Amino acid sequence: MSTGTTDQHVDLAISGMTCASCSARIERKLNKLDGVSASVNLATEKASVSFPSALSVSDIVATVEKTGYGATELGDRHSGGPEMTHDVVADDSLRRRMTVASVLALLVVLIHMVPPVRDALGMAGHWLQLVLTAPVYFWAAWPFHRAAAVNARHGASTMDTLVSVGITAAFGWSVVALLTGFTHDLYFETAAVVTAFLLIGRFIEARAKNEGRSALSSLMQLGAKDVAVLRHESASGAWTEHRLPVSDLEVGTRFIVRPGEKVATDGVVLTGRSTIDASMVTGESVPVEVRPRDQVTGATLNGHGRLVVQATRVGSETTLARITELVEQAQTGKAPVQRLADRVSAVFVPTVLVIAAVTILAWLVTGHTFTEALAPAVAVLIIACPCALGLATPTALLTGTGRGAQLGILIRGPQVLESTRRVDTVVLDKTGTLTTGRPVLTDVVTAGSLPPHAALKAAASVESNSEHPVGDAIVAGARERGVELARTTAFTNLPGEGVRALVNGTEVTVGRPNLFEDVPEELHEAMDASTGTTVLVGWGGAAQAAITVADTPRESSRRAVARLVELGLTPHLLTGDNPRVAAAVAEQVGIHGDRVRAGVLPQDKYAHVRDLQMQGKVVAMVGDGVNDAAALAQADLGMAMGTGTDVAAESADIVLMRSDVEAVADAIGLSRKTLRIIQENLVWAFSYNTLAIPLAAFGLLTPLIAGGAMAASSVLVVLNSLRLRAYRAD
Repeated sequence: MSTGTTDQHVDLAISGMTCASCSARIERKLNKLDGVSASVNLATEKASVSFPSALSVSDIVATVEKTGYGATELGDRHSGGPEMTHDVVADDSLRRRMTVASVLALLVVLIHMVPPVRDALGMAGHWLQLVLTAPVYFWAAWPFHRAAAVNARHGASTMDTLVSVGITAAFGWSVVALLTGFTHDLYFETAAVVTAFLLIGRFIEARAKNEGRSALSSLMQLGAKDVAVLRHESASGAWTEHRLPVSDLEVGTRFIVRPGEKVATDGVVLTGRSTIDASMVTGESVPVEVRPRDQVTGATLNGHGRLVVQATRVGSETTLARITELVEQAQTGKAPVQRLADRVSAVFVPTVLVIAAVTILAWLVTGHTFTEALAPAVAVLIIACPCALGLATPTALLTGTGRGAQLGILIRGPQVLESTRRVDTVVLDKTGTLTTGRPVLTDVVTAGSLPPHAALKAAASVESNSEHPVGDAIVAGARERGVELARTTAFTNLPGEGVRALVNGTEVTVGRPNLFEDVPEELHEAMDASTGTTVLVGWGGAAQAAITVADTPRESSRRAVARLVELGLTPHLLTGDNPRVAAAVAEQVGIHGDRVRAGVLPQDKYAHVRDLQMQGKVVAMVGDGVNDAAALAQADLGMAMGTGTDVAAESADIVLMRSDVEAVADAIGLSRKTLRIIQENLVWAFSYNTLAIPLAAFGLLTPLIAGGAMAASSVLVVLNSLRLRAYRAD
């Protein structure tokens, strides 16, 4: 147990890792420290470490360095600078070694294997092969030798050990054979070509991994760099504009967003109207209109209007920062399916070294010469490198979570992928999930011969003085229908009952039935049949019309429910609304009436999820409010609409930044595809090593073919993972 009292966390950039054995070894060493929990990811070249207060970051870094690798604490995770610079430098260094090795290896192959060239050069050709191969072995292959030596000093072995031993055996024997006159048994081309193949493969892997990281890098670069803030001059009373770096923003600061500019940070609109393109942050494809009191998200793009916004979140608290952090956590973690690969990799290299030694002995005792025994042993060492095994899970996870972020889908951890595969039931909250969460005008029923637009004009004119959501919906609905509002006087708010005002000298009342002496039967019937909130409008003591506003389903909800059914999920609807409203919404979106629960309290949502689980169902819960938090936490898979509350998001496994409920189907589809890609990669990697080693041991694969196949297998795994970058919803 930990001797400290406060858990700390650090993310480290790890250098020097080349295969799954490296990452597994570092992870094993760190986890041996008292109270430490570490996860090391080969694809991202990062370690995520939680440790007690009794230890320091220096202790963690020192442990990694003692293991034979480099470790650097990651600074501002949202700056994007140091990590990308490291990647570029690494790529350039690898490119030089790859280019030199490839050119020299090609020349060695021509000299060794093309009869006219070989015959023309004669004995000089053998020495020329040595001259050309030496730079490949000593310089181009130096990263393999260095890593093998470092690990050997710590009593360990990795993929580099296999490569270094293999090409050393080929090159060393060739030098000895040349010096002793056995010129017909030279393997210079094996040492040169295998090195070139492996460097080419590693270069392609590095570029592909950088592409997989590109989604996260793009997120980190999205934010605005500076901002025009407004400051109040106490002397003159005027607001003046000053340009500042975004990092200097504080909560409460007012700032300007001009047409075409990025919103500097999360905030609330004070003045102005515009449209906001949030596609780069939330995946929302259609720009949304914003007006005073609406929330805006940092890094989104302003459209045509000028806005004054008050900052509500800055720095690491912003939506963009939280998105980036969640994606990084998911990419650094490990899916349960990866644990088997890690266990295999930990013992794989020593086992292969034993197999290679047994191969040599077996060939020797069966009457073959040493040179005849050397080739299959070298092939075993080269073909067995577990690169593909180590890359199978992290590259798919890296790409899948990055693509999810682009689509507004935040997968909080790799273990979530396993949950999406098993889910067979999805429970949907109504308000804010299947519906817009905002009431809109749906119906106007009048008594007698009164025209609907006249009743609506009277009600909207009075409600224009109110700030109640129902009143806002009536006013907005009237304006959308082209109704021109009248001027009012003597406005009175009747708390809990309604509102009243004079319209052209007539006292008009809008509110509950008890405000009227006479309510016609047709208006009673309209209220009884209502699937929303219905208020009456009238004058002279008599109600003249019933006006209904309702929280309507999103346009995409019916299509989204159909997609969930196609994915094999059974949808249920939970709501605190009355049964009539719930049934109407369920019918509109395509959920069977038997799977609707109305009048549900927060604790009832939790209990309903638990009851479904007790029936053997694997449940996904989708919600957006505080009252959904307990149910989200109880569900096998919790999915929170990102437009909802922080409490709901913190309780969920997947956060959907888009208000579009189709994001639910997108999230499950992407998660399942990511898991499927991981499984494909692992099947390939295990099958490849299982089948290839015996073929090499029996002499059916030459070292040249082994080198090419090993490099190709790693590249294949990475390219298969990159298919997730093109994921589109069905």
